[in-house]
Amino acid sequence: MASCYIQTSDFEFPLADIEETARRNGLLSMEIEFSLRCNYRCPYCYVPRHPDVSQELSRSEIRDVIQQAADLGARKIIILGGEPTIYPHILEMIAFIRDQGLDAELFTNGSGISADFAAALAARQVRVVLKMNSFDEATQDRMTGVRGSYRQIRQSLAHLQKVGYPSADLFLAVSTVICQENRHEILTMWQWLRDQGIAPYFEIITPQANAVDHPELSVPSDELERLFYAIARLDREHYGHVWEPQPPLVGNKCLRHRFSCLVTARGDVLPCVGVTIPVGNIRQTPLADILRDSEVIQNLKRYRETIKGPCRDCDRGAECYGCRGAAFQMTGDYLASDPLCWKNCRAAN
Repeated sequence: MASCYIQTSDFEFPLADIEETARRNGLLSMEIEFSLRCNYRCPYCYVPRHPDVSQELSRSEIRDVIQQAADLGARKIIILGGEPTIYPHILEMIAFIRDQGLDAELFTNGSGISADFAAALAARQVRVVLKMNSFDEATQDRMTGVRGSYRQIRQSLAHLQKVGYPSADLFLAVSTVICQENRHEILTMWQWLRDQGIAPYFEIITPQANAVDHPELSVPSDELERLFYAIARLDREHYGHVWEPQPPLVGNKCLRHRFSCLVTARGDVLPCVGVTIPVGNIRQTPLADILRDSEVIQNLKRYRETIKGPCRDCDRGAECYGCRGAAFQMTGDYLASDPLCWKNCRAAN
């Protein structure tokens, strides 16, 4: 299974590198929010509808924590939001990341990707992950809460393709949440993306923040299982990608708690966007000390010893711990078994 994992994953790292990084309390990647400001109102977003944007990190603080991540061995900085393209210093920060010899990966709704911006991203070889949830205009606009977003996203994709995305040097992916609105077109979207050479990044919605107010978006676990297996069959038979289906990511494994962390726009360090437990703040404590001394971080790194319930004894436990975000948001315990995993749902019934 390790070789299949390395072959199909476009977002994470070889297992040997992950193990070594966990042992030394280092990083391979760091997620960071430059600002929580956003121009869309996605009903599933983990960012609250009216976020507190006071006291956000300064440019010098952002540069400093990026350098700290590099000193800990990070190879990639993942830029989240809010919407990064409306952050006024985004290109300056990207230039800084790349000048440190780090990869820059940008998760964006595409609203700020003009022809010139696309060219600037290409010039810096930025990895771009474009958020798109449907090929249907009305559905896409509902999923962003903004009329006209479908046309904007398609235009942004065209700008990126015109400057050379995707290619060996210009990585392009599409991020999609699986929900009731788009479940009937997921297979079609996956196939179209593969045919275009665009990496699909499809995931289950984490029930937090705005998603809690929209339970109608959730897809039952048994239906998710059927869909994951259908995509796996399509990927194997048509594209030669072989992987074992497991939540929360389609065709990828989430082991980020062993090698990554999130720095929020106000400097808090979280294990990830779903495990919303601040374990320190970079304004008071160096990042290395936070990662080394946090009981939460250390428990997640040693998940095989600390995880609870059916996830602890799962036959895929060596390379899977379920979604820690779903566990925390739904049970209050970041080490509980993943309540959305179809294997755990069957065991509970």
